[in-house]
Amino acid sequence: MKIHLCSAFAALALAVSLTAGEQLAYPDLIQRLTDLQRLALLPAPGERCAQWSSYDRASRYDEASGQYLGWDANGDGHGIIRKEGERQVLAEMTGPGCIWRIWSATPKTGHVRIYLDGATEPAVDLPFRGYFDGQHAPFNRSALVHTVAMGWNNYTPIPYQKSCKIVAEPGWGDYYQFTYSTFPTGTRVPTFSRQLTAEESAALDAANARLAQPGPNLPATPGEEVLTAQVSSAAGVQRSVAAPAGPRAIKTLRARVDPPFTKDDRVAVREWTIQIQFDGEAQPGVWAPFADFFGTTAGANPYRSLPSGLTEDGVWYSHWFMPYARDAVITLVNDGQRSRSVALEVVTVPLREPVERYARFHAKWHRDALLPEDPARRAIDWTLLKTEGRGRFLGVMLHVWNPRGSWWGEGDEKFWVDGEKFPSTIGTGSEDYFGYAWCNPTLFQNAYHNQTISMNNKGHVCVNRWHIMDNVPFQRSFEAAIEKYFPNSRPTLYASTVYWYLAPGGRDPYPPQPLAERVGYWDDAVIQIHRVKGAIEGERLKILAKTGGNPHEQDLTLFEGRWSGDAHLWWIEAKPGDKLELALPVEKAGRYKLLAALTKAVDYGIVKLTLEGRELTTIDLFNNGVVSTGELDLGAHDLAAGEHRLGVEIVGANDRAVKSYMFGLDYLRLEPMP
Repeated sequence: MKIHLCSAFAALALAVSLTAGEQLAYPDLIQRLTDLQRLALLPAPGERCAQWSSYDRASRYDEASGQYLGWDANGDGHGIIRKEGERQVLAEMTGPGCIWRIWSATPKTGHVRIYLDGATEPAVDLPFRGYFDGQHAPFNRSALVHTVAMGWNNYTPIPYQKSCKIVAEPGWGDYYQFTYSTFPTGTRVPTFSRQLTAEESAALDAANARLAQPGPNLPATPGEEVLTAQVSSAAGVQRSVAAPAGPRAIKTLRARVDPPFTKDDRVAVREWTIQIQFDGEAQPGVWAPFADFFGTTAGANPYRSLPSGLTEDGVWYSHWFMPYARDAVITLVNDGQRSRSVALEVVTVPLREPVERYARFHAKWHRDALLPEDPARRAIDWTLLKTEGRGRFLGVMLHVWNPRGSWWGEGDEKFWVDGEKFPSTIGTGSEDYFGYAWCNPTLFQNAYHNQTISMNNKGHVCVNRWHIMDNVPFQRSFEAAIEKYFPNSRPTLYASTVYWYLAPGGRDPYPPQPLAERVGYWDDAVIQIHRVKGAIEGERLKILAKTGGNPHEQDLTLFEGRWSGDAHLWWIEAKPGDKLELALPVEKAGRYKLLAALTKAVDYGIVKLTLEGRELTTIDLFNNGVVSTGELDLGAHDLAAGEHRLGVEIVGANDRAVKSYMFGLDYLRLEPMP
């Protein structure tokens, strides 16, 4: 593509003039939490996004040799910048800037203090858990501050004009991430205060309300047009729909498929593809399998996020803002054998800025494309995106096929911007990047991050993360990777759809892929889960009460031995004296022998088990290695039909044990007696 220098300089001058010296009030920053149109604007020089985290500092780049050393180091829980006495420095930034996201896996009671703009008193001084527990204003809005699948997230903007320093006292917890933007020189932003004005509080409430209820419809805007088309496609047929002539932007795409895709249609959602070409480009800027484009795959799995989703009644939607100067053509292709029709709605709007200020939207699917050229240096990195030009990184949907089970996601995300040698974003684990923690398979949905399918981390997993206000601007180039610890030969296989904006003329190296690449590389029949006949799975028991700790399901396929359902109920973060009560269901009154299978390990405690308050046994669960106890006989009991209360109390730990006082319940079994 030819680029006229006068046009390029004019566009750059326009971008600089419209951003230099910008003054942003706190409500302006809050607006960025939900403003999908602003994302399409080309980034101004000096605009950047980066992250401080507790990654293992053994990972480093050696300038002298050009080698990445300790690149697979995995002690990511407590990395810091330095110590100042007993205080630990977690992050340091130069303003003007704004913290957009705070995450942790295990925030505890040690205080974390945020000092802004050289002040001697912290703007925020809370126990680290207090940033996430919803008890401290303004961090008390549930869509912005939430815990999902053991991941603690806070998306409340924290701006600063000159500087930001974050320090922690001992006992702050385990794992942290602070994602922040730096604005161009001359930008004016307020210094954050927890005491919001009425206007600021109202703006934060409004953003929270919108993020709490994302869906297929957005508020109407002036000049909006809705184009509807019924597209029928038999095997091997493609159909195209042209949007109204530009300059305009696609604001929303909605599609309803007939007959609809189901959760089991894992192949069908990949047989269909969607592509969008802007302004006559030779290669489509958007190309992906149908479901993957909308942010979920391995079947039609309903979820709702801010930019995309699938409603429970079958409406697929995308709100990614897609500008074009002249035209946009949307093409659906059916590479399968079954005919379907698609009711398509295309919502377009006029641009609110000159078209020269806008990048073009890109969304591309791939498997194993553009992996590092020198495996000896970066063998563990699995490339998400490599692109050249000027634009913004918006996020990723990752599909994992992991038929042998065990935890696949130890790998950290890494972002290199404009030729950096060491990534300005480096994380602490794959699930941490996607907003959860501790390989928890619980499904969740939020405006910015989702787990739409997980087979207890065995089989198909699909997760996504959207960078809206925390998009990553780049001026020349961008590379994103995520560490992949399990090799393809295991097999553990990744596929991703990556979303970004790119200035016209930038390099998008991802061509459309044939059907043979998209399907056929997995086989659901190979997933075999061991189950004990008659087992009442511990991870499925209803929790009636607890005095402390965190009971949840844990995948155990990583360990030698067998557990029913390949998982157990795992109670962590408890202490001696803590109690847990579980509901033991009895279908039919009678006399039963109560049997239980527990887990033993080096960091497990001594527990007392009770039934309706009567002691059954006290057992030491210490073992130098993770093993099952096998079935334990807990005696004969006359039980009425209904729920009974099984109690677990932490009473101590073996002298040789790591004092974490954990407990694992594989299953219970009721054996009828004469």
